[in-house]
Amino acid sequence: MSKIKAVFFDQDGVIIDTERDGHRVSFNMTFKEFGFTDEWDVEYYHELLQVGGGKERMKHHWKTKGFSKPLTEEEIDNLVKEMHKRKTALFVELIETGKLPLRPGIHRFMKEAMEAGLKLAVTTTSNEQAAKAVTETVLSDIKFDLIIAGDMVSKKKPDPEIYTMALSKLGLNTDEAFVVEDSKNGLAAAKAAGLKTIVTTNHYTEQEDVSAGDVIVSCLGDADGEKAEIRKGEIEGFDGVVHVKQLMELFS
Repeated sequence: MSKIKAVFFDQDGVIIDTERDGHRVSFNMTFKEFGFTDEWDVEYYHELLQVGGGKERMKHHWKTKGFSKPLTEEEIDNLVKEMHKRKTALFVELIETGKLPLRPGIHRFMKEAMEAGLKLAVTTTSNEQAAKAVTETVLSDIKFDLIIAGDMVSKKKPDPEIYTMALSKLGLNTDEAFVVEDSKNGLAAAKAAGLKTIVTTNHYTEQEDVSAGDVIVSCLGDADGEKAEIRKGEIEGFDGVVHVKQLMELFS
């Protein structure tokens, strides 16, 4: 059996609970700025999350419901690019002003991974600007060996491309890394790439079918904060906090 050498982190919903209170809010602010009355509520945005990528979600919304002003195919393609650029800027502002806190245990877990000598990668369907807003501000003390964003791959999750690319760039075999994911699509991508996966569920994904995860928890947990609950799997010595070395042993 190979020793674990790296851990890959999805971003949205894993590092920060960004979907409901970050991306969704930024989309709605953007629509208003561009003169639309469209507003994506919490439940509808969960439906849209089944579509990978922000530009793709806006295009899907246009095709299935239509925006509050009629738009042609040519108009929507150009407008989606403009709106997504503005939406990303608004999202980055939310991150940089500290309005979106890290999920329980994630910072501690990353520090443990660094101390264990593991390579760390962020593998997200968000674009590079949004990814760097997180890694270079609230996680500025964490050393990331690789960041792969949604605009760097041709196919987004649930396609495994982002994970096969991460393995390739770091020169690793599938049994030398594991993934921290939160959603059905992310889990499907990791599993299609042949990777062991721990799923940390959140408001949007706790009702999704993530049963294929090797370990499923409510969060990673902190000793002096919110504790994790195990929903699938067994972690030796588990006390409400998921430690890197426990998963290294489990997945090796």
